[in-house]
Amino acid sequence: MAKVCDICGKKPVFGHNVSHANNATNRRFNPNLHKVRALVNGRRTRIKVCSSCLKAGKVIKAPAKPKSTAA
Repeated sequence: MAKVCDICGKKPVFGHNVSHANNATNRRFNPNLHKVRALVNGRRTRIKVCSSCLKAGKVIKAPAKPKSTAA
């Protein structure tokens, strides 16, 4: 599963864990992604979006699917 935002393309960046003894080990900073049902080209699809795109209003959330009432 690719950890990439479908809106802005934000993806993991790499850095180091640094201990008190100044030992550096590799680590990975992942984006804060959410699976969201959104309208894409008029269709309801599930996309992965980072929280900064959600807060900025770059995503149009899809309305809830109407529940069928079978009598």
